[in-house]
Amino acid sequence: MDPDTMRGDGGDIYWRRRMSVLVAVLVVVAVVAWACSTTGSGPQRTSSAQSSPSNSTSSTGSGTSSEPAPDPLLAGLRTLAMGTAAPSPSPTPKSSPVERHRNPGEPCVEEELVLSLQGGREQIYAGDARPGFMVTLVNTGSVMCTADVGPRAMEVRITSGADRIWSTADCVSGEGAEVKELQRGVPYVRSLEWDRRRSSSDCRAEPAAALPGTYVAVARMGKMRTPKGVFHLR
Repeated sequence: MDPDTMRGDGGDIYWRRRMSVLVAVLVVVAVVAWACSTTGSGPQRTSSAQSSPSNSTSSTGSGTSSEPAPDPLLAGLRTLAMGTAAPSPSPTPKSSPVERHRNPGEPCVEEELVLSLQGGREQIYAGDARPGFMVTLVNTGSVMCTADVGPRAMEVRITSGADRIWSTADCVSGEGAEVKELQRGVPYVRSLEWDRRRSSSDCRAEPAAALPGTYVAVARMGKMRTPKGVFHLR
């Protein structure tokens, strides 16, 4: 055989062997790469599949993206700090005092009585004319009550400045008490006349006559006072 031919055939065989080795190496590398890629992608798919329900639950429950659920302890502390953990109890309204039931015939209370005085308002009494007055007491309560309307308890007093001139409470014979039954809305009326003389607690036999001037008459009963009635003596 020709030596050149042997040399050429030997060169081809050499390169064919080199190509076979290179192809084998590439195949091994491809197999290893495929195996690694398959092994690495398996857990990722599993992790993705496992995390998917959590994400869907979070989005369904909260209506937002996958934010972590708030810590209940922190939420409770935040609520307490804002003052909304427990609503403060509303103040209990005070109950109005219940009016005591009153039986008919019990003593009247001043809050249920109306006292008034008529006469003597800017009147002028000349000569021997005597001032006249009318005292009225009305029960505005719900039932009949009793009251002392005697001259001491229901007093008419006449003054001139700081001078006490005359009073029905002076020189009263006996106890001076006069208890009356006052029906609801029915006035008790007492009329009286002043003799134009002074009175005093020592009940002197001959009281002095009042001088001409300006006088004031007021009816009094307990803490009740009527408006002033001003009149003049001539």
